[in-house]
Amino acid sequence: MVSPEGIEFGADWLKMMEEKESAMRKIVLALAVVVFVCGSVFAQTPKTAASPTTREMNLLCWQEFGELVPARIRTVLLPTGSIEPHGVIPNGTDSLAPEAMARDIAERVNALIAPTLNYGMTASMKAFPGAVSMTGEVYEPFVEEILRNLAGDGFRNIIVLNGHGGNTAAVNAAATRAANASRVRILVVNWWTLADDITKSVFKQNGGHAGNNETAYIQAVFPSHIHPERYVPEMASPNPPAGAYYAVPVTSSIGLYEKGQGYPTFDPAQAKEYFRKVNDRVAELILDTIKKWDLAGVFGR
Repeated sequence: MVSPEGIEFGADWLKMMEEKESAMRKIVLALAVVVFVCGSVFAQTPKTAASPTTREMNLLCWQEFGELVPARIRTVLLPTGSIEPHGVIPNGTDSLAPEAMARDIAERVNALIAPTLNYGMTASMKAFPGAVSMTGEVYEPFVEEILRNLAGDGFRNIIVLNGHGGNTAAVNAAATRAANASRVRILVVNWWTLADDITKSVFKQNGGHAGNNETAYIQAVFPSHIHPERYVPEMASPNPPAGAYYAVPVTSSIGLYEKGQGYPTFDPAQAKEYFRKVNDRVAELILDTIKKWDLAGVFGR
């Protein structure tokens, strides 16, 4: 072959140029495919990778839930409580506290929030106006069924934020059975016991049922539903020493962990400090527990 300028090209050179041209076509085609695929992925990103519209299961539609669990969120917070008297703060304190806690820490621990189990076991306070109590024969299997269903929904870690001491034994038993049957990890947190040192640090003394600690925590969230004008110190009684005596109904809805300590303070500054420190402690426990579960490789589905 001879070029317009009179230069002669050999067959080998022509073959080399044809191969280069073919290679360039392939590169251009490959780049076009990459651009198309990337464009498609980026176009879908807002639907699949954006932040959840809410952390509350009650407010999620089933389609978004399916996109989130378990691909992006594997942990669920389940608040449990009761309806019973609490001095001059809401009867629903045992549910309101873990519910507020869940909302505050859900993003930090990358969790959804299951609907609160508001009713619990509070037979010794059933006589007080507005109290509602469930028997253990009803409550324990009910909790177990909820835990099994949450595991079936795809959650790997179930964190029970328990707000009522009377539920503890039943919740622990239900959690043990559900965890082993469904191969799911379950952590039950009794926040007031976990925060015992925080209570003593903030208030410089021990706490109590509807005492300084519980009152402060609820005051931080629902200040308009705290009624210091109804309070008198005589409303509080120290809890009896273990095995000393037992009264039904209880004589006081404010039960002090130690005699002479734990009376409500109604101090807004203490309330805010206590709320923050307790939530930080609970979030820290959850993250550490999940990290150790993962390290151990237990129920790693």
